Amino acid sequence: MKLKSVVMPLILINVAMFVLQLVLGNWFTNFFMLSPGDVLYRPYILLTSMFLHSPFSMNHIFWNMYGLLMFGQLLEDRIGPKRFLLLYLAAGLFSGIGHVVLSILIYGTAPSALGASGAIMGMLGALIILMPDLRLLFFFVIPMSLRTAGIIWILLDVFGIFVPSGIGNLAHLVGMATGLLYGLYLKKQKSKFNKRFQTRVHISSRDFKDYINNGKI
Repeated sequence: MKLKSVVMPLILINVAMFVLQLVLGNWFTNFFMLSPGDVLYRPYILLTSMFLHSPFSMNHIFWNMYGLLMFGQLLEDRIGPKRFLLLYLAAGLFSGIGHVVLSILIYGTAPSALGASGAIMGMLGALIILMPDLRLLFFFVIPMSLRTAGIIWILLDVFGIFVPSGIGNLAHLVGMATGLLYGLYLKKQKSKFNKRFQTRVHISSRDFKDYINNGKI
């Protein structure tokens, strides 16, 4: 089945899960959130936790979904829905694992976690590599490139490691690293494909279709 877009379905799933959290109460959130002590015998919470948000504040889900809508569509148009979904889920999973492992190594314990922030940071990491000069208004005020904004986001999360505030800084950094590495991988693959494509004397329709499907980043 050919995927046309996954950004809006992801937003709808997040919103639907948030509504269920509000309607069903804390037991629903606690059952599906990332509880470090339960990961080994309930590994699915690494996946489900990235579709949950704090039921005590609308800010958590609003800003995550805003970022997914604004930047997700840009990245999906650039790399295609399948690769976008792969990155989104991988960044979310790795950020959850990183939160547990690194929190224990640094703090000696790992708090429960939930939210799409790790997946969102992965998406932004890839976009920084592929569209570094994209202009945006940081905090809706300061104009800068996406590359510069990415550096600031990383520094803020590094600072947050030493001044804990309940924000999943380690998960953010792992998600960002996942996206940066995937973006570099895509650029390398595109470069290799371009070289092979340009050295061919005769280009068939199949070759061209393959280029569009695999070389569009």
